[in-house]
Amino acid sequence: MPKETLSDANRRMVGAFEALSRDPDSVRTGRASTGLIEGLVIDYHGTSMPLRQLAQISAPDARLLVIQPWDRSAIQSIEKAILTSDLGMQPNVDGQIIRLVVPMMTEERRHEIVKMVRKRAEEARIAVRNVRRDAQETLRSKESEGAIGQDESRRAQSELQDATDRTVARVNEMIGLKETQIMQV
Repeated sequence: MPKETLSDANRRMVGAFEALSRDPDSVRTGRASTGLIEGLVIDYHGTSMPLRQLAQISAPDARLLVIQPWDRSAIQSIEKAILTSDLGMQPNVDGQIIRLVVPMMTEERRHEIVKMVRKRAEEARIAVRNVRRDAQETLRSKESEGAIGQDESRRAQSELQDATDRTVARVNEMIGLKETQIMQV
């Protein structure tokens, strides 16, 4: 029984880490990244769809994103979504493609983004600790019911703490790399 509890906790911790690892891709770092816009929601013929389902997105160089819609009629909807988003980029429509020039970031904006990334990292750490707490409660209740022994419960809780520490260390490492990337000029 403790193995099931531990595997469920590990799965949930990995899920929290993976959610965070996808999240920073959408943070602007001064470099062109398709992750900045691929999740942008477009109103396409009355249906809300992410941009990645409507177009091919590429980053041919460090300052340029190119969007090639599969349907030419989607160009105006994509342009409107980019203009109304908080990206701070001006779309340049050129026939069948849309070009987005990623502007240089100011030092102040870099610090704001680092704060936002740190906040997201703390939310991920909290999620991991909540998973640990839930698993600990499950193990303690099984111990008090007599379903598992005290030694087995303590061993499982120790493994759970190790998994928590490993996941939090991975979160810290990833966020440290992202902060370095953001602060590079």
